[in-house]
Amino acid sequence: MNKKVYVIGHRNPDTDSIVSAAAYAALKRAQGNKNCFALRAGKLSPQTEYIFNRFHVPVPEYMPDLIPKAGHYITSSPPVVQSNVTIWEALERMQGENLRAAPVVDENGVYQGMLNYSIFAKYIITTINPNKKASFPVSISHLVNTLRAQTINIFDGESIRKSNILVAASYGRYFRARLENSAIESALVIMGDRWDLQEFCIEKKVRALILSGGNTLAPGLFEKARESGVSVISSPYDTSFTSMLVMYSTPVSEICDSSIPLVQETDAIKKIRAPLARAPSRCLPVGNDRNQVTGVIFEGDLIEEPNVEVIMVDHNEPSQAIEGIENYKILEVIDHHRLGNLSTKYPINFINKVVGATCTIIANLYREQMVPMEKETASILLCGVLADTIGLQSATTTAVDVEAAEYLSSITGLDVERLALDMQEAANLSCALSAPELIALDMKAYNEAEGGYTVSQVETTSPQSLVARREEMLAALERVVEEDGRIFAAMLVTDVTRLDSLLFITGKKDFISKLAFPRIEDGVFLLKDIVSRKKQLVPLLSELVQEFGR
Repeated sequence: MNKKVYVIGHRNPDTDSIVSAAAYAALKRAQGNKNCFALRAGKLSPQTEYIFNRFHVPVPEYMPDLIPKAGHYITSSPPVVQSNVTIWEALERMQGENLRAAPVVDENGVYQGMLNYSIFAKYIITTINPNKKASFPVSISHLVNTLRAQTINIFDGESIRKSNILVAASYGRYFRARLENSAIESALVIMGDRWDLQEFCIEKKVRALILSGGNTLAPGLFEKARESGVSVISSPYDTSFTSMLVMYSTPVSEICDSSIPLVQETDAIKKIRAPLARAPSRCLPVGNDRNQVTGVIFEGDLIEEPNVEVIMVDHNEPSQAIEGIENYKILEVIDHHRLGNLSTKYPINFINKVVGATCTIIANLYREQMVPMEKETASILLCGVLADTIGLQSATTTAVDVEAAEYLSSITGLDVERLALDMQEAANLSCALSAPELIALDMKAYNEAEGGYTVSQVETTSPQSLVARREEMLAALERVVEEDGRIFAAMLVTDVTRLDSLLFITGKKDFISKLAFPRIEDGVFLLKDIVSRKKQLVPLLSELVQEFGR
């Protein structure tokens, strides 16, 4: 099975990040990589949700982290065994496919238990016990399948009942006595051409008469067996081999080890190491949230690379990447931010361009690689460009962004100015969120000094509504500082009508005192003509952090 490739943006993603992931994964699939999927590492903002709903594009799946999980080590379809299969059929398959173990599932793929050679051995030792009569669950249909038998009479063929084996090998009177002392209604009698005993067994109404060596009923006994409700089958094998195969006719559902747990695809590897080491065959079944088996994980799999590879979009700094990304091979990075300290073990494709939006880069990749865009993809890409450039008005906007927006507008029929206004109306809904939710929506972490700092950003037409909630906002920022030991935590509130911003900030007093911006209120500063976190604000803060750390 080919490895899955996840395309994913930064933590607490904005519109550009999520759209870039969705559009680039679509490009990869159009080029033949069907195992390429978009993910998101955070909640949708009202603006992003509006865009995906408006253009009927599936939202990338939410993935809280990429900490190695059981599902990341499944490399092939599971070698499952259906619960109604007989022990003999299961053994044949396991030997033929060289399987050490196999999960048992019902008709819906739901896990029932595990098969391994220890279970088979335990069953045989328990069944073939000279100190007690052998009794085991079996149906007539299972007997027919295992023995490849010719059916003569079948009654209640699917019912699984505990039965015992009697072989008519002794003198007639001794066998009759043995049968009389047995549970006749559950007896499976094996014999050859002993016509006298055939009739006796039918008269006593045994459960089934198994005629070995390809023998059939004596003349005149067919109707008698039918009237007595006795199942009669003819085995092509001799008596000894027939007797052995009968014991292997039990369905595997009756012997599988249900004590071996089904681990979930989402279970962290560190959680399953102990049960994996205890498992009889050093393997465990893996399943989804419906308990359907999706694979098997072996202890030896953990020394291999997981079956996941990653493409990073709209970021390149590990501090902003989804947790656990260091465990996977990074194939590509597509970004428009400053370079961080990312390092990889392998050469990778790295595209970083000075443009206003990663969506601009993705749109141009479609054109460069001559892959036609679906209109839905082109529509969300246009939204991504407009979102990250504040409707092409941000200081980060380049001629490349403008040209990309014009191209996307021309193939979608969307008016750029009208779409930007619609998106801003949706973005304004963010201001109704609680302070912690608002700060977390588009928060980026920068680890430039001990503790580092975070900067969130929200765009609105009414920044004063957040000034009125100043204490709530600063309290939420203070919690970020305390929980993560940050130098400071800030939120850039950008007025998209005036193209100015307010900076809500709290943190170490020695650092806050260095800010030279005009103070509106305690913890709130005016940033005239500053709208870009990436290009305008973070470089200023970075310089102050470096001075503060000296």
